[in-house]
Amino acid sequence: MTAAVFFGCTFIAFGPALALYIFTIASDPLRVIFLIAGKASEGLKSINPDDTVPSMRLLAYVSGLGFGIMSGVFSFVNTLSDSLGPGTVGIHGDSPQFFLNSAFMTLVVVLLHVFWGVVFFDGCEKKKWYIILIVFLTHLLVSAQTFLSPHYGINLLSAYIIMVLMGIWAFFVAGGSCRSLKLCLLCQDKDFLLFNQRSR
Repeated sequence: MTAAVFFGCTFIAFGPALALYIFTIASDPLRVIFLIAGKASEGLKSINPDDTVPSMRLLAYVSGLGFGIMSGVFSFVNTLSDSLGPGTVGIHGDSPQFFLNSAFMTLVVVLLHVFWGVVFFDGCEKKKWYIILIVFLTHLLVSAQTFLSPHYGINLLSAYIIMVLMGIWAFFVAGGSCRSLKLCLLCQDKDFLLFNQRSR
């Protein structure tokens, strides 16, 4: 049972981040290396002059995903190691759903870092300081909610609400629109479909 809890919670917490990495970043590792090194434009131009330089939005996305994964690993690794045994959670009045709640909270934090990264970079690029303040305050709020340990329902619900709102904001900041979302969901976006055909 402990192995099932360990792997189940691991896939809940890091499964979406792994999927984002595989489908959006791993296909072009050279670009990712230079994005992380901070030498994107000069390095990519010297290696492949015909390639387009990655946008600031891509840098924001990659940075946010990297910070999210690191944050999730550091905050959840001790909980995961405890899930392997001995099984003592819930004996002294603790919630028997502690591991599951922790996994879903880690998932929220990982995805929030992606959204925060996109919105934060947009605020810096446009010099809109109130956006940076909103990112900072929501980050502080979600982090402070972890002190509400016995009240997992309130904690998770409010964190998911913040995640959805930040996700919508990041979607529109990254150039998304209601029309493009509708076309993508209905599989009518020819550019998206052609991109997937080319990448295979």
